Amino acid sequence: MGNPKAFKTIPRKEAGYRPVYERIYDFGEVEQTLNREDRKLQASRCMDCGIPFCHWGCPLGNIMPEWQDLIYKNEWKKAIDVLHQTNNFPDFTGRVCPAPCEKACVLNLHDAPVTIRENEAAVTEVAFNEGMIKANPPKYRTGRKVAVIGSGPAGLAAADQLNKKGHWVTVFEKDHRIGGLMRYGIPNFKLNKNIIDRRLSLLEEEGIIFKPDVEIGKTISGNEIIDQFEAVCIAIGAGHPRDINPKGRELKGIYFAMDFLSQQNRKIMGDEITNPETITAKDKYVLVIGGGDTGSDCVGTSIRQGAKKVTQIEIMPQPPVGKNPDTPWPFYPNVLKTSSSHEEGCERYWSLNTLEFRGEEGMVKEVVVEEVEWKKDENGRMQMLSTGKTRTIRADIVFLALGFVHPVHEGLLEELGVKYDGRGNVAIDSKNRSSVDKVFAAGDAASGASLVVRAIASGRKVAEGIHQFLMKE
Repeated sequence: MGNPKAFKTIPRKEAGYRPVYERIYDFGEVEQTLNREDRKLQASRCMDCGIPFCHWGCPLGNIMPEWQDLIYKNEWKKAIDVLHQTNNFPDFTGRVCPAPCEKACVLNLHDAPVTIRENEAAVTEVAFNEGMIKANPPKYRTGRKVAVIGSGPAGLAAADQLNKKGHWVTVFEKDHRIGGLMRYGIPNFKLNKNIIDRRLSLLEEEGIIFKPDVEIGKTISGNEIIDQFEAVCIAIGAGHPRDINPKGRELKGIYFAMDFLSQQNRKIMGDEITNPETITAKDKYVLVIGGGDTGSDCVGTSIRQGAKKVTQIEIMPQPPVGKNPDTPWPFYPNVLKTSSSHEEGCERYWSLNTLEFRGEEGMVKEVVVEEVEWKKDENGRMQMLSTGKTRTIRADIVFLALGFVHPVHEGLLEELGVKYDGRGNVAIDSKNRSSVDKVFAAGDAASGASLVVRAIASGRKVAEGIHQFLMKE
């Protein structure tokens, strides 16, 4: 360590966000950046703990203390090399990861963890801007061909790892552009799509073949892919959205969150909008049902589109502020989270259950909700209790941000005949193999909807399983 006492003398300093009055009028990234000297000081705060809980908390097992120290010593090239040993895409996770590493940081005991996520984004930007990250094609090819179906973080990580091992990899994507939900689901104000494009250029230069506008199971049959390739990786994500069915669900103006977010991203990219209906929050009273990150993204997008008012409700109780004894350090805390979108103007309510959608002339106009209470049963499980107290929320448009149930079964998965686990995900063994020979699965398709960082970790794991399978064959 260059400065073993820095954590005592240097306070945590975050880059912060662009001013609200400025950012709500565009879709540019809201997060700002610190200058290089400030970033080095923040990296110096790493204590180099005897037990690096940050490393334990990261699904990828990133070696936090080593690359923090390298940043502090101004060895940015070595820092990005160390980071790339465990993380294929620190440029993505440095922007959209909820940073479980920071929640596990020892300094988080005093609510001032090392700014690991921001440091991760910073070292990647320095490395790209100064030409430290270059294409490095494999020097040897095995001759084995692998198909990766889906180009989200899991699929891209699997493709990258398999390509590095010398296999010929082709990535198929049903949409017009590569990137999966990172491309179409995450708003530009959180992840500018140029960040994805520059990484894809490197992967192409290294030999990965990308084929967008190809839906396996429709454009090409799944069996054709199995015949053409020696291994197949399913990384199609968990695309089946969770729905609710109260009275009035058939009214117009009620949309799944991802339909709304993806359409806005397509507009920004200039893609053709296949849905004939334009989904817009302009001059409308917006209700977002669901209190997670996707719901927050709907809030921020609605505000930028010019919504008259935005309300977000959640069926679960409001998490505690600051500390939660039920999720103590170093576990990821279940506490109240206020996103940049919430700061831009949004009314938030908890413990509300949706009872009925009401409308006029077939269009939703208001939503009836009921206050509920949550209590633990004798087994410690939370149970929802009705209170009978209802209220009405005006809503000209409603976004259902309730998460995802499992991958879409129709098409590819039904054709291949893969088995499912109890939640409807593709069932896999310890090597990520499915029940069908030569077919593997990774990411949300196998685990259910999760984080980008976990998807990358799953992609790396399935690549190792496929590599062992191919070389054994």
